Amino acid sequence: MAKLYFRYGAMNSGKSTALLQAAYNYEERGQHVLLAKPEIDTKGAGQIASRLGVQRDVDFLIGAGEDVRAIFAEHRARVQAETGSDVACLLIDEAQFLTSPQVDDLLRTVVDENVPVLAYGIRTDFQTRAFPGSARLMELAHSLEELKTICRCGRKALFNARLVGGRFVFEGDQVAIDELAADRVTYESMCAECYLRESAGRLA
Repeated sequence: MAKLYFRYGAMNSGKSTALLQAAYNYEERGQHVLLAKPEIDTKGAGQIASRLGVQRDVDFLIGAGEDVRAIFAEHRARVQAETGSDVACLLIDEAQFLTSPQVDDLLRTVVDENVPVLAYGIRTDFQTRAFPGSARLMELAHSLEELKTICRCGRKALFNARLVGGRFVFEGDQVAIDELAADRVTYESMCAECYLRESAGRLA
């Protein structure tokens, strides 16, 4: 039976690398996969890129109001027509940016179409609040797997702190990917202790 998998971790925990490795493993065995990500993730211009320098174009982008099942069905039919074979797996990067209904679509794809879905993403934002897509995946996924990384102090990183122009910020929109004004937005994975220290003890 196919399953919905959610593999999550803090920033820089190797999520994109793991996704690309999973795609490679399927294809090494002669199977076909589809790669996708939400279009709100503008970095990479339609690509999934790992910090190790490996990158690959996605097969499709997912808009905020789009029906993931319908998009998947369209691209699945294309693969079947071009190769004579079915899609073995759907892999989703940056799954935290999906809407709750889109995660519901993923579960229906798994159950009704018997195609496994591997979703990769971060669990919480820079204010320690769950992203809607991640929260729904936590509720629905057959399998949850944490991908681990470490904080600058050496402890396990749990949270994603936001920096604007090199300074920590703890207020703002949930999603900030591009540059804000003249200041560059970056993120740092942190353990609970370091996050509370930098935020003066604030939690969402």
